[in-house]
Amino acid sequence: MGIVKAIMSSVGGGLADQWLEVIEPDEMSDTTVLVSGVPVRRDKRNGNVKGNSNIISNGSVVHVGPNMMMLLVDGGKIVDYSAQEGYYTVNNSSSPSMFSGQLGDAVADTFNRIKFGGTPSQKQQVFYINLQEIKGIKFGTQSPIGYFDNFYNAELFLRARGIYSIKITDPLKFYTEACPRSASRVDIKDINAQYYSEFMDALRTAISQMSVDGVRISNIGAKSRELSKYMATTLDDDWTGLRGIEVCSVGIEAITYDEESKKLINMRNQGAMMSDPTVREGFVQTSIAQGLQAAGSNTAGAGQAYMAMGMGMQGAGGFMNAASQTNAAQMQAQQAAQAQAQAAGGWDCSCGHKGNNGNFCANCGAKKPAPAGSWTCSCGQVNTGNFCQNCGGKNPDAAWKCSCGQENKGKFCQNCGAARP
Repeated sequence: MGIVKAIMSSVGGGLADQWLEVIEPDEMSDTTVLVSGVPVRRDKRNGNVKGNSNIISNGSVVHVGPNMMMLLVDGGKIVDYSAQEGYYTVNNSSSPSMFSGQLGDAVADTFNRIKFGGTPSQKQQVFYINLQEIKGIKFGTQSPIGYFDNFYNAELFLRARGIYSIKITDPLKFYTEACPRSASRVDIKDINAQYYSEFMDALRTAISQMSVDGVRISNIGAKSRELSKYMATTLDDDWTGLRGIEVCSVGIEAITYDEESKKLINMRNQGAMMSDPTVREGFVQTSIAQGLQAAGSNTAGAGQAYMAMGMGMQGAGGFMNAASQTNAAQMQAQQAAQAQAQAAGGWDCSCGHKGNNGNFCANCGAKKPAPAGSWTCSCGQVNTGNFCQNCGGKNPDAAWKCSCGQENKGKFCQNCGAARP
């Protein structure tokens, strides 16, 4: 039993007059992975009203649409298939034709392992596998996932939620390993319980691998493409190798942290901010102002208020003064280092202004002079070597040696007149 590619001109001439049945896929949604073929009966001429419903009549036409694979099943076993768009006739006397289409030789190898030959059995069916990307499958972690972050040097815990998509890459494996035998229609949600559990296990493994690779916990949401690759690698044996499906993409909608992780992250971020002497000095001055304001608002009266302010200033003054002096010293050191770095990489203008960093003088606006020994190419690029950094052209003023032995500058040899090579 097999299928033969039909001639398109014959199809247009009238299928109802030439073939007993025309079989097309049942309605298929974005999340449908398998549907059965249904006969199209527009009038009595192309309806096989006397035939057995369990037998696909010899000469019947099977329509294969884009992004789908048709399976011709006899007695529950696949006897032929096609992933190429078009019309096919059922020929019970022919051997399988196996139109693999874009799926290539891998599907043919799978068929050779599960092929079935022989006379027609008790039940013949046509099924269609959806080869489009199945999108919008939601996921979410119920319990926090541990994540050691090298930047924070701590074990943090996060929850993630989002959506992912899959694609059926080997429909024959998918049909034999994943689809219920008695089902004439399968939606991804019908078989997703097992896959969802495996997906979440792989997600935890992938996130742990990202931790090992040094990805900061705050950057996971922006690493959807890398996470998809981690997932595909983790699920390769169980999904691709066994069931013929793979993860296409993983989209992270939200990353949340438990309360302890939030405290650690905030503490680390505050510490990073306080390492800046400018921020520290602002904190010191704000603390002094807030302390004086609190002391001055003493409800015991003006005398008590001024006494409280004086005691507060006397008690904290020594510490605040020392802290401010330390901050000021560090700020001056930073400014001096920045000025030194700018001066080292800057240029001096003819007006006397030194340490310019841009293309124009900060004092008079004069243009930055070209480096010594530089030349301008015909493309406009300023260069210092013998070749243009933009177009690769030669420096016309660079010295060159003629075959006669003469050292020259320019386009022609000063001795023999030969052109510059």
